[in-house]
Amino acid sequence: MSFLTRYEDDASAPTVREALRDLAVRVLAPGLVLFGVVIGLGKLIVASKAYTDAEEKLVNRSLAAERDSLWNAITNYWSHIGNTEYVIGVCVIVALIVWWRTKQWWYAVVPVIAISLQATIFVTATAIVGRPRPPVPKLDPAPPTSSFPSGHQGASTALYVSFLLMATRIERAWLRWLVMIVCALAPLLVGFSRMYRGMHHASDVAAGAGLGICAALLAWHWIRRGRGRSDS
Repeated sequence: MSFLTRYEDDASAPTVREALRDLAVRVLAPGLVLFGVVIGLGKLIVASKAYTDAEEKLVNRSLAAERDSLWNAITNYWSHIGNTEYVIGVCVIVALIVWWRTKQWWYAVVPVIAISLQATIFVTATAIVGRPRPPVPKLDPAPPTSSFPSGHQGASTALYVSFLLMATRIERAWLRWLVMIVCALAPLLVGFSRMYRGMHHASDVAAGAGLGICAALLAWHWIRRGRGRSDS
C-alpha cells in the first residue's frame, strides 16, 4: 500500500476502539520520543553559547539592519499565517470541508491531529528549554513562551504539510500542483518572517519546522490501513 494513497486504497471506517488504540500507539507513543528529541536539542543549543553568539545572533542583527516599511508590512502578513487563531480556524474549516466531501472523519482529522501534537510538544518544550529571544528590536509582541522552538513555524508547518499530503488526492493536475506548491511555500514564509521580525533564531525556526513535519507525518499515518488492519 502506498504511503500517499493509503486513505484511498482502504476507505473502511475504523471502530472507536481501533481509532483510540492507533492514536495512542502511532501518535502519542512516538510523540513522546519526538518530545525528548526537541528538549535535548534545545538544551544543547542553549548550552552552546559560543555558536549562538557568533552565528545565529549575527543573522538576526543582519536582518534587523535591513528592515524597511515595505518588508515590515509583508512579513507582518506572513507572520500571521502562523498565529494560533489563524491555524486553528483554517484547520477546522478545511477538516469540516474534507469530512463533508469524503465522508471519512478519520481522514478529515489528520490536520487536527497534526497541529494538536505539535502544539502539545511545543508548549511543554518551550517552557523547559527557556531560551531567550534574539537581542534585536522586535516588531511583534513577545508571547509568554520562550524562543525555542518556534511555535509559529511548528504550527504552520504541521498544518500545511498535512494539507500538502491531502492535496495529493486532487484529481486535476494543475490544481493539485498549485495547492501543493502553496502549502510548501507557506511555512517557509512564516519562518523567514519570524526571524526578520526579531522573534526567533534560525535554529528555533529549523526546530519548529522539523517538529511540524514530524507531527504531520505521524498524523497522516495515525490510523492503520490495509487488509485485516495490518500495521500499514
